[in-house]
Amino acid sequence: MSYSTTAPDIWEPAHANDPDSVLSSDQCVIRNQAFFVRGLIELPVIGSTDVFAWGVWISLSRESFARASELWETPGRETERPYFGWLSTELSLYPESTTDLKTNVHTRPVGRRPRVELEPTEHPLAVEQRTGITPERVRQIAEAVLHPRR
Repeated sequence: MSYSTTAPDIWEPAHANDPDSVLSSDQCVIRNQAFFVRGLIELPVIGSTDVFAWGVWISLSRESFARASELWETPGRETERPYFGWLSTELSLYPESTTDLKTNVHTRPVGRRPRVELEPTEHPLAVEQRTGITPERVRQIAEAVLHPRR
């Protein structure tokens, strides 16, 4: 159970024609000035072993992005310390903005997207990450994502 965005919020179609910008399924660079990785904010589903995941983009410093890229295909990369970053995906289902929430990005074994740990604030998304969500909440999210109100 997951929903993802295809690019960081600040990505624009015109960036595709910029030689200093690139968007892949896992990494993004904009004008060689902004650096992003795609990761998962995992929310435990209460009363289940299931996990709901938001596929999101996290901005990293140039140095952290370079290090993550250097190790991208390296076995054992999951032993790397987490990278600090900023959430760069607006999840409009939350009453407060999710953009620019503080995060730690935990690299996992090659082939698995990083796990995104939110700073433990009172933001509703951070609370859901800590305490879990009900199956009913999963249904609400699915309905909102699959059938958005116009």
